[in-house]
Amino acid sequence: MKKELKDQIIETISAQLKEYPNFYVTDIAGLNAKDTGKLRRACFEEGIKLSVVKNTLFAHVLKGIDNPEMQKLIETLKGNTAIMYCNVPNAPGKLIKKLNKDGMQKPVVKGAYVQECAFIGADKLDQLAAIKTREELIGDIIGLLQSPIRRVVSALQTVAEDQAEDVLIKSLAKVKAAPAEAPAAEPAETPAEAPAAE
Repeated sequence: MKKELKDQIIETISAQLKEYPNFYVTDIAGLNAKDTGKLRRACFEEGIKLSVVKNTLFAHVLKGIDNPEMQKLIETLKGNTAIMYCNVPNAPGKLIKKLNKDGMQKPVVKGAYVQECAFIGADKLDQLAAIKTREELIGDIIGLLQSPIRRVVSALQTVAEDQAEDVLIKSLAKVKAAPAEAPAAEPAETPAEAPAAE
């Protein structure tokens, strides 16, 4: 490979690492054309950029970056390697799990750099797929904060409803009591009128 071509590839890899904050190092060796097409389509639909790389060139780029977590992934660069670049940290993990359920044996995760942490090994796939996005975490936090507020509002509404019920019951009691007193007062007045007639 000519030096100019190597330099172009290195620049491309460096640009991808700057553009995408997360990436997965995977093995897709042995996929037939049909499965490779299926994988590429699925990656495109999920916003994942799939790129086959030379291990030595990718390692060269990682060594040039002052990031010890990224450099941990150098040990995973053996055999055939494809990089899955993504903005959504769990997207490749979920996609790989879905493809495995559908019967595809590859891609296999060798490692990943997600949310500034390195994950090494295929056994980390479940952890990677379960990582929440920033927006999901914010939603969870808002939900947790709203829960006590909802309980307070609910309690206040219950108190207000109870007070309204008490006022309504007292009003009804007064209304019922007022007509009952009026007929009782009339018979008391009748005997008073009788002595006046005498």
